[in-house]
Amino acid sequence: MVGKLSKEIANRVIDVCDRVLCPGFIDVHTHSDFIVFRDPVMLSKLRQGVTTQMVGQCGQSAAPVNEKYAELLESYLGFVMAGTKISWNWKTFDEWLKEAEKLPLAVNMATCLGHGTLRAAVMGFEDRRATPEEMEQMKAHMREAMEAGSFGLTSGLIYPPGVYAPKEELWSLAEVLAETGGLYLTHMRGESGGLLEAVAETIELGRRAGIPVQISHHKALGKDNWGLVTQSLQMVDEARAEGIDVTIDQYPYDNCSTSVRACLPPWAQAGGVHAICERLADPGTRTKIAEEIKVSLDTSKPCKWESMLRHGGGAAGALVVYCPNTPQWEGKNLQEISEAMNVDPVEAAFRIIESNKGSDLACYAAIGDKDIKTVLGHPATMVGADSIPPAEGAKAHPRSFGTHSRILAKYVREEKTLTLESAVHKMSGMPAARFGLQRKGLIREGMDADILVFDPEKVRDNATYENPTLLASGMDYVFVKGVKTLDGESFSGNAAGKVIRKGH
Repeated sequence: MVGKLSKEIANRVIDVCDRVLCPGFIDVHTHSDFIVFRDPVMLSKLRQGVTTQMVGQCGQSAAPVNEKYAELLESYLGFVMAGTKISWNWKTFDEWLKEAEKLPLAVNMATCLGHGTLRAAVMGFEDRRATPEEMEQMKAHMREAMEAGSFGLTSGLIYPPGVYAPKEELWSLAEVLAETGGLYLTHMRGESGGLLEAVAETIELGRRAGIPVQISHHKALGKDNWGLVTQSLQMVDEARAEGIDVTIDQYPYDNCSTSVRACLPPWAQAGGVHAICERLADPGTRTKIAEEIKVSLDTSKPCKWESMLRHGGGAAGALVVYCPNTPQWEGKNLQEISEAMNVDPVEAAFRIIESNKGSDLACYAAIGDKDIKTVLGHPATMVGADSIPPAEGAKAHPRSFGTHSRILAKYVREEKTLTLESAVHKMSGMPAARFGLQRKGLIREGMDADILVFDPEKVRDNATYENPTLLASGMDYVFVKGVKTLDGESFSGNAAGKVIRKGH
């Protein structure tokens, strides 16, 4: 309750003297679509003060599902499923949401439709343009998802099958977003040497469709591209001045994280993980893929695809954090693994991919610290962890356990990149306004009581690349819809989160 409370009787009074009291944080970019079925509480989020998370990012959502391509879809999503066993007892977006609504969620969950999952449901992982009939099928799935409560469409344009989609396909799908009031969020086609062209493509979609667009986890990958964010942010400013609604989200770490398969050229990934393994089983094709990867490592020459080994500075900058069938390699970089295998690093990557068949994850040391601060300080930037949850007992990227607390500890308290007020806004009020979460992001009468209490001198991220699953500390209390959910950094046992459907 907000207002004059002198006549109210309380069972407990919490003294917030010398504490910050603010709205709960909204994590605008997470891959928690599946882990909630294994861990509906998600203490890793609560300990950071996250009370709402947005799932379905980078083109990867849990629905729609076409039985014909279900096995391909599961292998495609393997690294974000993180060992979670799923019954797949849904086909449509609405059916998936109904399954999620049965869970005792402690953190609210809002959802987006993934373009990669959408394309896979209609045409699998084929490297070609969609036919007019297939475009109509995709649009029909989109309308179903938007009616069910999706907040928009996300894309992952470096990943199969999204990488095979021309911009015209996305323009056509954006027409449905214009009809239904949805947002377009994109892991762009290029975050390295092609960064500026990718930003221009994103802005052009927003201009053509007349819809709001968001650049996911904005960065410039690879030391040779550091500094490009100054130009990309200028492009964002110019677009906003023109009236195009462009925003950004970002995680505050110098490593990105994605599958080990991201070291492969796109043509080698067509058809899904099974097809990748078939190509690697052919000696001639294996050699061709290896040679193309090695050529991509020469930073004196342009590269037409997102070669993650290149951007991470080579094998030593590629830390394997999840490979359940070869757990002895978790926590080691590709250089160390290759030396232990007595093969070159590219061959070591091939063997990890083959052994784990889609369930693999790595961190790549590819982002400049100065760029992080430049992007974070921009007024159009909000905070999103891009969290990929770990399998039980496995490692992960520390952003899954520390992003929001790291903002408060490192970039507010220690380095003063942001003021406390600005940081809180970027993690609460700004995301709420962006996604139309009208009862979130503020503390005032009539709003959901998603509230944090914490000591600004003690809040801290503890997760590191060596120990990435250490929980954040410093949150005294987290309330979700007025229910005390975190008390003294322990889950209270009261789960008040819910699935949030847009327009419902």
